[in-house]
Amino acid sequence: MSRKLKLVLYAVCLVGVFVLGPLTMRAYREATKASEHRVQRLERAALTDNTNVVENTNIADTNVIAAAVPETNTTTTNATDTNAVVAAPKDDTAEARAGSSSRGFSRMVTYGLGLLLFFIGLAILIAYDVSQYLGHKAQQVLFNEEGAPKSAEYEQAEELAKDGKYLEAIQAMRDYLKANPREQYVALRIAEIYEENLFNHLAAALEYEEVLTKQLPAERWGWAAIHLANLYSGKLNQPDKAIALLRRIDSEYGQTSAAKKARDRLTQIDPDFVPAATAAFAVSSESTSASEQSTSNLPPGFRPKS
Repeated sequence: MSRKLKLVLYAVCLVGVFVLGPLTMRAYREATKASEHRVQRLERAALTDNTNVVENTNIADTNVIAAAVPETNTTTTNATDTNAVVAAPKDDTAEARAGSSSRGFSRMVTYGLGLLLFFIGLAILIAYDVSQYLGHKAQQVLFNEEGAPKSAEYEQAEELAKDGKYLEAIQAMRDYLKANPREQYVALRIAEIYEENLFNHLAAALEYEEVLTKQLPAERWGWAAIHLANLYSGKLNQPDKAIALLRRIDSEYGQTSAAKKARDRLTQIDPDFVPAATAAFAVSSESTSASEQSTSNLPPGFRPKS
C-alpha cells in the first residue's frame, strides 16, 4: 500500500468517525427523549381514565339522591352532559411524537452502522501499520546475526545517526563493517540512512547491490532484493531492472516469503505472468511426454502398459 493511499484512507476514516460519532449520539438523545414523552403521555392517559371512572361514580350517586327527593327535580343534573364535560381532550401530538421516536431510532441505527464501518477501517489500517512495524523490527533482528547483541562501536555509530550526523554515522558503520564483514545488517542500515535520511536513492541502491553479492541466507537475500526492486521501480524509475530482479527472486529463491511477494508484484505488472516453478513443471511434463512417445511404437495418444 502506497503512503499517499494510506494517508487518504486514514483521513477518510477519521473524518467519518468524528462526523458520525456526534450525529449518532444526537440521534440517540432525540430518540430517547421522544420515547420518554410517549411514556409520559401514556401515563397521563391512564390517569385521565381513572379520573373519569371516579367522576362517573359520583354522578351516579348524585342521580340516586335526586330520585329520592322529587321536589328537587328543577335542579336535576344530566349525567350525559356531565360526562361530556369531564371527558379528557385528545392529545393531537401523540402520533407526531411516536413518529419522531421511530425516525430517531432509525437515524441512530443508520449513523451507528456507518460509524462502525469507519471504526473497522481505522482498526484495519492501524493493524496493518503495526504489523509492518513489527515485521521491520523482526527483519532487523534477523539481519543482526540471529539476534546477537550489537557492540558498543555500532551503538556509537547509531548515536551519531540519532544526532543527525548521518555522514559521520555512515563512516563509522563502514569502519565497523570492515572489522566485522559477516554483520551485513550494518550495510543495510547504511542503505536505510541513504534512502530515508539523506534521500540519496542511488547510493542506497548501490549499497543493496553490494549486499546481494554476499553469501546470505535465502530469506535474507530475498528481502534485500525486494527493497532494491522497490527503489528501482520507485525513485530511480528503472522498472526493467525491478522486473528482472523480481523474476530472479522467483526463480532462484522461490520457496521464500520474499518470492511470494515478488510473484504478487509480477502478477500485478503482467496478468499473464507464470511463476518459474510452474513453468519448469510444465516443461518437464512436456519433455517426459515426448520421451515416452519417442520410445514407443504406439500411435500418438497411447502409452505403453506399466
